[in-house]
Amino acid sequence: MNTWIERNAKYTLVDAENEFSIAFGGMNFTDADLAGMTDKFARARREMARIEAGEIKNPDEKRKVTHFTDRIHYAESELFRSVEEFAASVRAGRIVGETGKKFDSLVVNGIGGSALGPQLMQFAINGPYWNEKSSEQRDGYLKLYFLDNTDSAEFADLLEVMDPETTLHLVISKSGGTQETKNNMIAMENFYAEKKLSFARHAAAITMPGSELDRHARETGFLAVFKMAESIGGRTSETSIVGHVPAALTGVDFGSFLAGACHMDVWTRTEEPTANPAMMLAAMWYIAGKGRGDRNMVIVPYSDRLILLSRYLQQLVMESLGKELDLDGKVVHQGLNVFGNKGGTDAHAFIQQLNDGRDDFFVTFIEVMRDRMALPITGSTDMGTYLHGFLEGLSAALRSKGRQVITIRIPEVAEFQLGMLIALYERAVAIYAEFININAFHQPGVQAYKLAAKGVLALREELIAKLRELGSFTGSAAEIAAKIGRPDDAVEIGGLLDKAAANCPCVTREYCSKSRAWIYSVK
Repeated sequence: MNTWIERNAKYTLVDAENEFSIAFGGMNFTDADLAGMTDKFARARREMARIEAGEIKNPDEKRKVTHFTDRIHYAESELFRSVEEFAASVRAGRIVGETGKKFDSLVVNGIGGSALGPQLMQFAINGPYWNEKSSEQRDGYLKLYFLDNTDSAEFADLLEVMDPETTLHLVISKSGGTQETKNNMIAMENFYAEKKLSFARHAAAITMPGSELDRHARETGFLAVFKMAESIGGRTSETSIVGHVPAALTGVDFGSFLAGACHMDVWTRTEEPTANPAMMLAAMWYIAGKGRGDRNMVIVPYSDRLILLSRYLQQLVMESLGKELDLDGKVVHQGLNVFGNKGGTDAHAFIQQLNDGRDDFFVTFIEVMRDRMALPITGSTDMGTYLHGFLEGLSAALRSKGRQVITIRIPEVAEFQLGMLIALYERAVAIYAEFININAFHQPGVQAYKLAAKGVLALREELIAKLRELGSFTGSAAEIAAKIGRPDDAVEIGGLLDKAAANCPCVTREYCSKSRAWIYSVK
């Protein structure tokens, strides 16, 4: 028998009932490689059990990790019912804005997992043109927009299409102090005040009880405040209320999504590693990258609706696994790089690199088997068949050069299947973290950048105060830095002055070719 046929059959795991399969035969590993991971499999199985037993598994922050277990009972909870009732009341026009007009749009104001998960869900289930449909075509559910950065361009673009009277704002921040989200909320509150409207009468929040956002929302009279668990991190929050509220307001069957995630959780609790899709997926990552992340993870869904999956997985995988220290405090600089595109399009984008360039990756193809439409191209071939042919051709071409391939097949892009995919990768990330002895559930690098940013903003305040004392002044960044007593911060001060010159009439600049430096004039 053909060895490829045998290998593919041996290393393909199938959930026949739900038509979900994952094939590992295209990866470069042996049975001996798997046998050599026996101790790692045992540790991962033990530690996953500890997570689900409610033990502390985020030791740095002394937190439990509950996204795997909370979703088991969430669909029967009072919180779930309250979200569904809120969404139904908004859709029916029982909950309206300050002027009595029915809500037609939703703006999700959040960053990281608070936006990436709902974005993936919206694009996958409702499609890219949802907001262009009429209210009747949307069956009364809301359009959906996002504020997920502290960029004034994003805010300005939203205002061009947003009707403030018919827009519901959902502010998502676990701590309530996330600066990007807070900035957008403050700016939107100011915008509503300018329009003589109450922002609070058009707002809801998802946050932890007692947080800064919780207090603000209750004091100002938000329409609703939903509780977010401290033990669920942003990048693993899509199966929680963070994903539920936007889904319910836009007509997504969140109960089916939860059912898919829980179904995958059962499968990925299988004790035998070679029958457990998450154990095998994590093992492929480990073996391919020699336990050091030496290969990049390329995610290629052959579906337009799943194009945001690679972006979603960038945060889930890279924020979870990109760590300087292991659990013993040893410097390890671990992580996995993730990038991707959508199948078909990728052949005219980066496939040249994958096929002929550096062999420093493994690729995961995700194929959707049922075509959305029958679109004949010739008498015997339709558009969907061409897409399948492109995938199989590329897979064969890569394997012929010894390049490594995983293939996932799902029957359709629907809530249940999306839940299965997300739960599979959540579990694989947690397992891989045990293989390499790191904490997957904290983000010290993110905190470090936030502290550094605060330092720059504090320097700006000091710079402004000192310049006011000096009065009018002209000079280079180095000269101004010396003048205010911060000579070692000349580069950072130059950046602050560049930003001011572009936005503030009191600062101008001209480039001096002789000194090869900008000369700033401060009034």
